[in-house]
Amino acid sequence: MASTTGPGEPAAGARPRLVTRPLALRFVTVVGSSASFFLLLSVVPAYAQDAPGRGSGTAGLVTGSLMLATVAGELAAPWLAALCGYRLMLGAGLLLLGAPALVLPVSRSVAWIVAVCVVRGIGFAFTLVAGGALTASLIPPERRGEGLALIGVMAGVPSLVCLPLGTWLAAHTGYGPVCTAAALASLVAIAAVPGLPGREAASGPSPGVLAGARSGALGRLTAVFAVTAVGAGIVATFLPLAVAPDDTGVVAAALFVQPAAATASRWFAGRHADRHGAPGLLVPGVVVSAAGILVTALTGVPAAVVLGAAVFGVGFGITQSATITLMYSRVTAPAYGTVSALWNVAYDAGMGIGAVGFGAVADLTGYPWAFALASSLMLTALVPALLDRAATRDDVAAAGGDRTAPARGKH
Repeated sequence: MASTTGPGEPAAGARPRLVTRPLALRFVTVVGSSASFFLLLSVVPAYAQDAPGRGSGTAGLVTGSLMLATVAGELAAPWLAALCGYRLMLGAGLLLLGAPALVLPVSRSVAWIVAVCVVRGIGFAFTLVAGGALTASLIPPERRGEGLALIGVMAGVPSLVCLPLGTWLAAHTGYGPVCTAAALASLVAIAAVPGLPGREAASGPSPGVLAGARSGALGRLTAVFAVTAVGAGIVATFLPLAVAPDDTGVVAAALFVQPAAATASRWFAGRHADRHGAPGLLVPGVVVSAAGILVTALTGVPAAVVLGAAVFGVGFGITQSATITLMYSRVTAPAYGTVSALWNVAYDAGMGIGAVGFGAVADLTGYPWAFALASSLMLTALVPALLDRAATRDDVAAAGGDRTAPARGKH
């Protein structure tokens, strides 16, 4: 029988190629934006607090302004993307993320540092929203899971390396070189943007972010993830400040093992969810995350700081995997953008609120008690987690015991 495929076309039944030239260029922008963001995430709070007379609240303020600006950018991004397209928006995001880092060392004024953080937060939001939409258009539907996992690795490795690297470089070379490196990582990546596809058509009507948050099926998971992300903001912002200044090696180790543990546990949690379902992962993820923050309260014990960061990373990775998997399973394809926005807003808002609130509490109680109180706060995520598990049981029962049926009820 003669072949029905044309020259260069995949044979019938063959898997489409995953890593195309546009996807490889997208890898460049992912690595650049992630490296730029995480190089300064723990450095800027220390830079702000190094000025005489400033307390932990200053460090929390700068991280909080960064994350809250990111949330605002994510909420505005869908409207802006409809006007200018994803490619232009991604390039603008990389510019806004990188250029302000060059001028950060000009002043140690709190207003100046906060302004830089706000602009960088908006830029990072644009790279997340526009970049995520472009990624979905570049991955064949038959290989979407594998492709998204690969993008996750491309974003995760820079965070794993650059979070502790930024702290180490600041301690050994000063703040200027770190800011320059963060700027170049983002600005150089702009060269890859022209090779990406332009405006993408929407796949259909999608519920708004606020409508998604009000639905029980998505709102409960958003709350669980947001509360757990509070711990991520605390670890990234305050570990370099809570540990004795001569223990910079301990801080670097802790800031390395936390994202490493999160990346590994997210991978294994995803495999577990494919086999056994994701609902059973919510409660363990919350409990392990809170336990890690509690162990970290022993700030004077180096082994406890590293162990606590690792335990928190394991719990946080489990929660990341469980929440995003469940949220996507409960909507149809046109609402995937809503899920992405909700999940990222929960991540960034949780980090920002955690940084601001923890700084205010630490000024009153000291770091060990502040970590212990944060651990207790994170356990409140058990309430929506348990409610979601009960709702899932009800939906499974209504579906006749089919555990693969998506939980679309109780919106």
